[in-house]
Amino acid sequence: MLDTRPMLMSSDFPSLRRAKLETLQLNLGYLCNLSCTHCHVNAGPTRKELMTRETIDLVFEYAQKHGVKMFDLTGGAPEMNPHFRYLVQRARSMGIHVMDRCNLTVLQEPGYEDLPEFLAEQEVEIVASLPCYTQDNVDKQRGKGVFDGSMQALQMLNKLGYGQGHENRKLSLVYNPVGPFLPPPQKQLEDDYKRELAEHFDILFDELFTITNMPISRFGSVLVSKGEFESYMALLKASYSADNLKSVMCRTIMSIDWQGFVYDCDFNQMLMVPMQLNGSTDIIASDSVDKKLHLSKLLDADLTGLKIAVAEHCYGCTAGQGSSCGGALE
Repeated sequence: MLDTRPMLMSSDFPSLRRAKLETLQLNLGYLCNLSCTHCHVNAGPTRKELMTRETIDLVFEYAQKHGVKMFDLTGGAPEMNPHFRYLVQRARSMGIHVMDRCNLTVLQEPGYEDLPEFLAEQEVEIVASLPCYTQDNVDKQRGKGVFDGSMQALQMLNKLGYGQGHENRKLSLVYNPVGPFLPPPQKQLEDDYKRELAEHFDILFDELFTITNMPISRFGSVLVSKGEFESYMALLKASYSADNLKSVMCRTIMSIDWQGFVYDCDFNQMLMVPMQLNGSTDIIASDSVDKKLHLSKLLDADLTGLKIAVAEHCYGCTAGQGSSCGGALE
């Protein structure tokens, strides 16, 4: 796979600083039952990286000390981590809101058949990836049969009360473009999704999030191989909106990888650009453990005001209507 990191590190993206921390985004590992072309973490069925119980307990120690009230669980398929249910149950018992970024098809994998009932019982918010409401586009991006499996999973969740407008059974869908272009307006596309899914599959959901594809990892490699990397970066920069800077997710979120190392966002994690407590302006993508910052070193640290590590991919979060893990910013 082609590495886009050297092309992204030198950037004129505006300086950013952290606001009050609200959310811990936990990457529970890269194991997944799918291998989607847009996946920025290169997840798949053969990946072995998984967050340990010890690291999860460290996350709880940090959350208690800093009053964190939300966990955003991602992967891979976060549900495939063997400690997923322990994490969810303990978090909910502490009053921490849990968001599960689910690919839907994992709900039908052998050994996970009771997972929908577990998520409903624990009142876990579900954010489910569905890159389109048509079968051809979904199967092209995520694999043959994924669309049908996703429809069945959504119907199952609806029967459990998800997608009905209840705060304790919230179900949102995520749209990613299938190519090197920006998402359409979020509200307009949400209306299309709701109409098509209700009419053809009797499926309901609460919100649609549109998320811009980042020119990193698997998607970035595809762009380079097709000679589209430079034109896509030009599109992101030409669509830059300074109004989005105040709402970018990195200001209120901390991303923690499967080993417990910390980053300003999930995309920096995949680029191996660690959080920098010293406020250095030298942004270096490094695989070296001694250049990363571990959560165990931050237990008593206040991150408010800390300088955020930025690079060229940050234009993806500020292009057009903006993009975050919670959808459009505008």
